[in-house]
Amino acid sequence: MVGSCVAALLATATGTAHALDNLPPEQPLVRDLQSQNKACATGDDTPYVSAPPRLSAVLYDPEEDNGPSESSPVKGEFEAWWTDAAGAEQRRTYTTVTLSSGSRQYWTMPGDIPPNTVVSWHVRANDGKATSPWSDEGDGSVCSFVYDDVNPEQPTITSPEYPRMEDVFRVDGVGVYGHFTMDSPSDDVVSYVYDFLGGPSGTASAERPGAAVTIPYLPLTAGLKSLTVRAIDRSGRSGAQSRYDFNVKPGRAPVARWKLDDPAGSRAAAAETGTAARAGTGVTFGGPAPAGTGATATVGLDGSGHGFLTTDAPVADMRTPFAVSAWVRPAETDRNMTVASQDADGKPAFSLGLRSQNPGPGWSFAIGGARVSGGAPEIGEWAHLLGLYDAETGRAHLYVNGHEVGTAAEAAPAGTAGAFQIGRARGTNGYRDRWHGDIGDVQVHDRVVVPSEVAELARHKPELLGHWSLENAVDGTSPEQSDRAPLRLGTGASIYRGSDSSCLPELDPDCPYMPPPLVGEGHLSLDGETGYAAADGPVVDTGDSFTIGVVVRLADSEPAHPMTVLSQAGEHTDVFKVRYEPSTYAWQLVMPEKDEVGAPEKVVSQITGADGGEGQGHRLAVVYDDGTDTIKLYADGYTSAEATASLPDGRHSSGALQIGRAKAGDGWGEYLHGDVDEVQAYSGALRDEDVTGLGFGTDPCLC
Repeated sequence: MVGSCVAALLATATGTAHALDNLPPEQPLVRDLQSQNKACATGDDTPYVSAPPRLSAVLYDPEEDNGPSESSPVKGEFEAWWTDAAGAEQRRTYTTVTLSSGSRQYWTMPGDIPPNTVVSWHVRANDGKATSPWSDEGDGSVCSFVYDDVNPEQPTITSPEYPRMEDVFRVDGVGVYGHFTMDSPSDDVVSYVYDFLGGPSGTASAERPGAAVTIPYLPLTAGLKSLTVRAIDRSGRSGAQSRYDFNVKPGRAPVARWKLDDPAGSRAAAAETGTAARAGTGVTFGGPAPAGTGATATVGLDGSGHGFLTTDAPVADMRTPFAVSAWVRPAETDRNMTVASQDADGKPAFSLGLRSQNPGPGWSFAIGGARVSGGAPEIGEWAHLLGLYDAETGRAHLYVNGHEVGTAAEAAPAGTAGAFQIGRARGTNGYRDRWHGDIGDVQVHDRVVVPSEVAELARHKPELLGHWSLENAVDGTSPEQSDRAPLRLGTGASIYRGSDSSCLPELDPDCPYMPPPLVGEGHLSLDGETGYAAADGPVVDTGDSFTIGVVVRLADSEPAHPMTVLSQAGEHTDVFKVRYEPSTYAWQLVMPEKDEVGAPEKVVSQITGADGGEGQGHRLAVVYDDGTDTIKLYADGYTSAEATASLPDGRHSSGALQIGRAKAGDGWGEYLHGDVDEVQAYSGALRDEDVTGLGFGTDPCLC
């Protein structure tokens, strides 16, 4: 017994004591191992790499080995093995430098690693005193990789809908899906990188290595298109690029269209395409049409059981993409009303219309139990609606006045198809949700109507109301270019014409220099005290969509007070005004929230420095779009989010258009000191590309 105790004490005092003081490094975890940044795996999940890889592992040594100020150094011992072509096992080993515990340690494999061979490896940690278990011992796992040194072969591309241009010069068409199949002879291809000229682009993955991949493509514009594709194999290698050229026709015409411009007293609506629609006795033909749309007349429906039109046959094929659209003007908004629908079994297969809901009424497109809602219907206001079902994506979309509203919804259309209806929807006990109001130009397409086409269908083409070039004045008035009402000049306002060519400063040193007018041969000069110009009455209807542009140059580099260049007033204050605010160095569009003196104001702005009488000035424009309930301020052709505001209800104004001053209580103020030119006014909202053409002496082409 005494001998045993002595032996134990001796053992404690010698080498065994050192072993008890040093804990061995921890076994490397499989989750911390990588083959060229790919996770450790083996068997069917073995990763493929495109070059001899860099293996890595995070290695740990317990901190109990050392004092508080000491690190825990550890190095890695890697080992890899494989069977060569002769059936002999080959092994390679590598020991890393010593790094702190928790560091990732690396081994770049030698260049003699054979391609297309499964190489296995493991690693262990060594702290200089002890080693950890190998990473594949116990609950661990061996790691494997395969080095692939061959690029995949060039892929083929085919499409049944859009054959190559050299085979068929041009095929259908904008809004019609095509399907492109990409395939490579290489059996290890896992994905294809594709790029349609002008978009979209992306990566399509194969269901299994070597399998072909098919992607959908929706042409948004007509003309020459190009698709390029590269095959990517399991190692990440890419092959030679393939190119596929095809030519797309414009979008085909609607399969059914009722302009609803038939003569008053008609009992049926003629179809431009499709089948004529018989009308109930609650339908009145010859109604007013939305301005600037090309429509010449509409129908009025009285909301009764007799207010409808029907083809007595289906029009839309619910199994394919389709769209239905119309111009509408509701006479009420406090109940559900249908613009167009198609019968199914005791219910509508789809319905487009108005829905009474909280917090307020909204436009609606419903199909197969799904519904998309958005927009804000207003009594007596025209709106363009388009409901779209995209069978490729299985989603329903709703557009109001050319803009998508609501959230696209997953939809499963009914399998049966009954008669097409205008002004009512099928219910369990007959028809319901009858329309009360006006409807015009109902169209049904058997394809996707793309966003640019939706915008064009919903467009109100602006109409020029006046263009004052301000190049001359007779008896205190400056004429409008087309002999519409002139602008009358007040005291302190004059037309500046520049040099009269009686002398030339470059030849005669005594000839004073006269700078040229802003645009053309003259401009309006205002003294900043009493000077202004005004029309005899309102020029734009501020309660509806309008655009007004002007060129202006401030005479001062540091104006002492705000100065207004454009305004049009209601009874007590300006409905809108465009002014320069020197405290913020910005042109502002100011809209009082009420027609009251001192009412709170909604303001948007564009920052620009004051001109100081030099330069070409700035081209400003105000655009109010009643369809989207937005108003924008443009400076030199551009606008921004900061220069845009919501205006749900435009207020009508009765005051005359003013150039160079604004309402101030019962009088006028904010007189402009500077020069003004090229005042242009339109009914309707100009598009961004049209606004850029304002202020150059001509009217932009509103094609």
